[in-house]
Amino acid sequence: MKVNLIYVVVFLTSVFVASVSQIILKKSANKTYENKLQEYLNVPVILAYALVFGSSLLTVLAYKGVPLSLGPILDASGYIWVSVLGAIFSKEHISKKKVLGMAIIILGIIVFNIA
Repeated sequence: MKVNLIYVVVFLTSVFVASVSQIILKKSANKTYENKLQEYLNVPVILAYALVFGSSLLTVLAYKGVPLSLGPILDASGYIWVSVLGAIFSKEHISKKKVLGMAIIILGIIVFNIA
């Protein structure tokens, strides 16, 4: 199956949206709520789950032009997005090991697409 670049971009957008959702859920989890109901029924949590749903729809659409063998490779870019977004919005430190890991992920994506 020939890979259509538009569908690859849709897939990567899906991964990015899912990563944003993870950051929103993490930020929400760090807050204190009055009761369990408010912990799960608040705007950030509902927005995050809506983003996960949208991301799933984008992934399904992307698989129209992305082979199943390429999907998990592209999905690995989520580790990069979560690290970068965590550093920006949660002030998490990106260690040398994380940078090396992200470089290996990017290299793996490139090698897979060349071969």
